[in-house]
Amino acid sequence: MIHLDKKKVVVGMSGGVDSSVAAYVLKKQGYDVIGVTMKVWPDIEETDEREDSCCGLSAVDDARRVANLLGIPFYVMNFKEIFEKKVINYFVEEYISGRTPNPCIACNKFIKFDELLRRAHNLGAYYVATGHYAKIDYDEKNNKYMIKKSNAIAKDQTYALYHFTQNQLKHTLMPLGEFDSKEEVRKIAAELGFVNASRPDSQEICFIKDNNYGKFIANKRPEKILPGNFVDKNGKILGRHKGIPYYTIGQRKGLGIALGKPMFVVDIIPEKNQVVLGENEDVFGTTLLAEDVNLIYLDELEEGLKVQAQIRYNAKPADAKLYSEGENKVRVVFENPQRAITPGQAVVFYDGEYLIGGGTITKKVR
Repeated sequence: MIHLDKKKVVVGMSGGVDSSVAAYVLKKQGYDVIGVTMKVWPDIEETDEREDSCCGLSAVDDARRVANLLGIPFYVMNFKEIFEKKVINYFVEEYISGRTPNPCIACNKFIKFDELLRRAHNLGAYYVATGHYAKIDYDEKNNKYMIKKSNAIAKDQTYALYHFTQNQLKHTLMPLGEFDSKEEVRKIAAELGFVNASRPDSQEICFIKDNNYGKFIANKRPEKILPGNFVDKNGKILGRHKGIPYYTIGQRKGLGIALGKPMFVVDIIPEKNQVVLGENEDVFGTTLLAEDVNLIYLDELEEGLKVQAQIRYNAKPADAKLYSEGENKVRVVFENPQRAITPGQAVVFYDGEYLIGGGTITKKVR
């Protein structure tokens, strides 16, 4: 059995400034730091060298140069097979099924804090660490680990971390949660001479070079891209669409149809290959159902639990109540209507600064 050293930590280094500064902070705190870049995209040699990409060869080079500067061991590990299975294939199948996935959450759940943690343990490291803006607290009274929002609230990334288990939290470090701003992180990187100090934040999905989801899915599964009908709420045919993976709830631009007034995607019915269009008011809803729900520190759900619920990464948490709908399923009832409740996206629950948990939206309840 491998002995796990509590002073040893594997830092997932993407080539960006955040994970680089995380490695520096942990080394400064006295940890034995090992840098690892995960080779995830199957055609990494063919990716364009977009400056904000975390998958190109330049990102690997940047991570290696930072590791050399810090004087820490550095490895590139092959995660291509599990990444394709758990992230890319999931992404494609969700869009084909009329849902809008969040591949970053899948990557965190299956790659960074699961497979990478296993490999860290194989190296004798007790911890994995990343450059996420979030904090991990330990509640001694209840013997529970908890996730807390970052000090830099504008950069907070807790929305994408609701899947954590207690065991994963026990073995995870997130040093950037204590920073008050991204500018503070960049300043440290610049002072240390990091090559990536001014590298732009990654904005797009790493494995889609041109941000064209529809084209990517069409290349992967061309037989599933089938033209169909735009319909209104009553099923009346309004025109033709080019395939449901090209559309998402709340979308107005790029519909390719003129109806004399602004129209929005309000529903997608994959079994009929229909995209339902409506007016802006039709995009709003107060109730949703979610599945695959994970509660980080609660043993069971209190009926009618008051929370602040967030339905997408850039949305603001809103007052809501939770009700059980069976094992790992909840109904979320908002105090005020929310725009574009989207199946496939995560709904995440907070109690003030603390992340309670979350799940995957399955439907908006009319």
